[in-house]
Amino acid sequence: QVQLAESGGISVQAGESLRLSCKASRNTLRGSCMAWFRQAPGSDRQGAALIDTGKRPVVADPVEDRFALSKNYTEMTVDLQMRSLEPEDTGMYYCAAVAVCEGRWDNFEPRGYWGQGTQVTVSS
Repeated sequence: QVQLAESGGISVQAGESLRLSCKASRNTLRGSCMAWFRQAPGSDRQGAALIDTGKRPVVADPVEDRFALSKNYTEMTVDLQMRSLEPEDTGMYYCAAVAVCEGRWDNFEPRGYWGQGTQVTVSS
C-alpha cells in the first residue's frame, strides 16, 4: 500500500513563495511516477508538475515559470516549490503516485495513489 502525506499548505499573500512536501517511502520515490495536482474551488483537478522515474521534472504550462518539482531523498519527499503565488493558485493540492505514467496526467486517475491534500490559500 502506497501512502502519501502532503504538508506545507497555508494561507499566504500574493507574491509570496511556498513549498509543499509529499512524504513517501523510498521505494515509492524511486519506483513511481509522482506528481502534484491541484484543484481550485469549483474546478476539476489539474496536474501541476510530475516527475517520472529517471526523467526530469515536467511542470504544467500555466505555472511553468513559477513552480518547480524535486525529489528529496534525505527527507523522503517530493517537493513542489511555488513562487510569485497568485490568488488563482488557491486550492487543494494533492500528491499522487502511479507505477507508470508515461508523462501523462490522466494515467494517475484510474490507478494512482493519492494523498489527502493540503490547502493553499493566496490572498490578494
